[in-house]
Amino acid sequence: MNSSELHRRAVAEFASRMDALGTSGPSTWSQETPCDDWDVRALVNHVTGEDRWTAPLLAGKTIADVGDAFDGDLLGDDPVGAFAAAGSEATQAASAVPEDRIVHLSFGDVPASEYLYQLAADHLIHAWDLAAATGGDRNLDPEAVADVADWFVDREQLYREAGAIGPRTSNTGDDPQDRLLVAFGREPDWRPRD
Repeated sequence: MNSSELHRRAVAEFASRMDALGTSGPSTWSQETPCDDWDVRALVNHVTGEDRWTAPLLAGKTIADVGDAFDGDLLGDDPVGAFAAAGSEATQAASAVPEDRIVHLSFGDVPASEYLYQLAADHLIHAWDLAAATGGDRNLDPEAVADVADWFVDREQLYREAGAIGPRTSNTGDDPQDRLLVAFGREPDWRPRD
């Protein structure tokens, strides 16, 4: 599938886990996640921030152009609504951009297709994180898992060296989703502490 379709499907994976939180109580937002430094609210804020960055970067803006516009709490009193608006804006921008447009990221310039794969991977993995933290559906779109896994093979070591992911876990398993999670430093059987 092309990068904008993969991005759309990965955002939809995260959105489906967010929709399930719409009626959850306040304690859900402080629940721990597989991401050591983030509770559920911080995880959702991170993904919402990525979605807020997507349209300006795809339009040709630089990190310096955007500045600190998306720093801090982006969720306000309506985390589900804030994510939904940001996700919709991001997928619209992604669907309209040529895959070869140059995007100016913090580490250098890349084609839009590469940026969209990065975003898709992050949404997909964080959809699993959110599901694992909140007792949601951990099963991810198998086609998206396969596409991200193929893309990530040549990037895993770079991500790890940059500190963007943790070390591989000992559980490799036979399941393609589990193998992807392990590559991103996740334990597929992770559960919140009681």
